[in-house]
Amino acid sequence: MQTRTDASDAAPRQRPRVEGGREEEILDATVEVLAELGYDRLTMDAVATAAKASKATLYRRWSTKAELVVDAITRAKGCPVPDEVDTGSLRGDLIAMSCGEGGFTSDKLMSVMAGLLTALHRDEDLKKAFDEHFLAPRIGVTSRIYQRAVERGEIAADVDVQLLSVTLPAIIVHHAFVLGIPPTDELILRVIDNVILPAARGSQVS
Repeated sequence: MQTRTDASDAAPRQRPRVEGGREEEILDATVEVLAELGYDRLTMDAVATAAKASKATLYRRWSTKAELVVDAITRAKGCPVPDEVDTGSLRGDLIAMSCGEGGFTSDKLMSVMAGLLTALHRDEDLKKAFDEHFLAPRIGVTSRIYQRAVERGEIAADVDVQLLSVTLPAIIVHHAFVLGIPPTDELILRVIDNVILPAARGSQVS
């Protein structure tokens, strides 16, 4: 019986990391190429050229394009997860999260999103990794902001908090990718002040 072989086959194989700061340079180059060309046109050759690395180096660390891209958008400096914020108000938290580094006004972040949108509908492995490693941390930050607002009494008891929490990104994404209007601080403030905060009050009389 070959139980030993079966057990070793079940364990995931660890791929070697690129030494020194080269891995970060490759990830940053991947984000640049993704923002410029989009996922469909991105190739390992293009990334290798941009990073001044060999294609063999890339394949030793990342077996597929999807694996490289997901690693890049979750770890590269160009796409940071918004910082945890607690300004003491829902309005302040949403402004700090959305307008700061890694927020909706980041040209690099929105370019990366544009480059991934069509591929996410076709590539299940890419979508799964994107949801787990890119979206989940950002959803976590947003959920904690709204939970604190509930605890402070800024959101009425009859409000659908889960729906409310996705309203700002939904409007921004619609403007950016459907209407072709780039996100700005002014647009974010309009949505917060004219949509999010009034909705947060629910049926309460102001």
